[in-house]
Amino acid sequence: MILASASPRRRELLGLLGLDFEVVPSDAEELTEGEPAEVVVENALRKARAVAASVPDALVLGADTDVAIDGRLLGKAASEDEARSHLRTLSGRAHDVLGGVALVCEGGEVSEVVRTTVTFRELNAAEVDAYVASREWEDRAGAYAVQGLGASLVAGVDGDLSNVIGLPIPTLSRMIASLQDRK
Repeated sequence: MILASASPRRRELLGLLGLDFEVVPSDAEELTEGEPAEVVVENALRKARAVAASVPDALVLGADTDVAIDGRLLGKAASEDEARSHLRTLSGRAHDVLGGVALVCEGGEVSEVVRTTVTFRELNAAEVDAYVASREWEDRAGAYAVQGLGASLVAGVDGDLSNVIGLPIPTLSRMIASLQDRK
């Protein structure tokens, strides 16, 4: 298996399955606008297809994770000001973390989207500033990491926590099994 991602979180989660895999980051161009669930699935497919094109005999995993609220994707914050804005938007509200997962191999491809609802507690300005100062928001969809200091921002999670971290393990396991059943 090849993981088409440089994400350390995805490497760690995939390692939990005990699978042998290689990391080959994808350089595929990603969508940033559109219907949120469709965007994350398309991005996962683009990543997997781009790597599969250079390694046609491998099973390639592509994944994309983003935060959706009010019908739009937040993406990764590009600055401290944008991180503050994302956190203020999420404060006291529920949002969806969407995980697109794609497996591409010679026999075809399968893809799915996983939706996990995360609810933030009400955050005051000092809490937002302290979290931004921690720098944990960098390179994180929605400007937070639920598995780190960001756990203190969360009031609840409804659904797959591994999806929020970056790779929905139960869904991926099922997808791999379905591909093996086809053989």
